[in-house]
This record gives sequence, structure tokens and C-alpha cells, in this order.
Amino acid sequence: MPSWTKKDERQYEHIRDSQVERGTGEERAEEIAARTVNKRRRTEGQTPNEKTQGTGNPRRRYEDRSVDELRNLATQRKVAGASGMSKAKLIEALRGKRGG
Repeated sequence: MPSWTKKDERQYEHIRDSQVERGTGEERAEEIAARTVNKRRRTEGQTPNEKTQGTGNPRRRYEDRSVDELRNLATQRKVAGASGMSKAKLIEALRGKRGG
């Protein structure tokens, strides 16, 4: 993953310091600052949005994968209507459509 820029570092420090001044604990302030900077980086395309990528570990059961992973897998296998399906429906459709 690409490292933070100087701008990212400054933004992190500013948010962290601001949170501490408001009375937030140091550890929580660091978490808030890091999440804020990382979210901005994702929205600007500087880093991939990990939540919506990939199909999960192929050795894991469908029930143990996220809905996003199941939708990506369904799209890969050309399952019609996958974007509107619930997790249970996705699993049912994927089990009915093995292979590529």
C-alpha cells in the first residue's frame, strides 16, 4: 500500500490534536485521525477500497464471507440480479451455478 504523503501526515496530526483538545483519549484520537485520513485517501483513489474488492478466501464457506465478497463472486460467475439479492439468496444462487 502506498505510504502517506506529507499532506496526509499533517491532516492526521491536526485531527488527532483537535480530538485530544476536545477531551478524547489519545488512543481513540489516533484511531479517529487515521480512519479520517484513510477514508479521504480511498475516496480520492489513492488507495483501494478493500471492502468491495475480491471474492474472499476460496477455502471459506459462503456463509463465512461478506455480502460484498459474495456479490463479487456472483458477478464473476455472471449470476443475474446479484446486486439486489440478500446474502441467503446469493448463497443459493452461487451453489446452483458452480464453476466459471
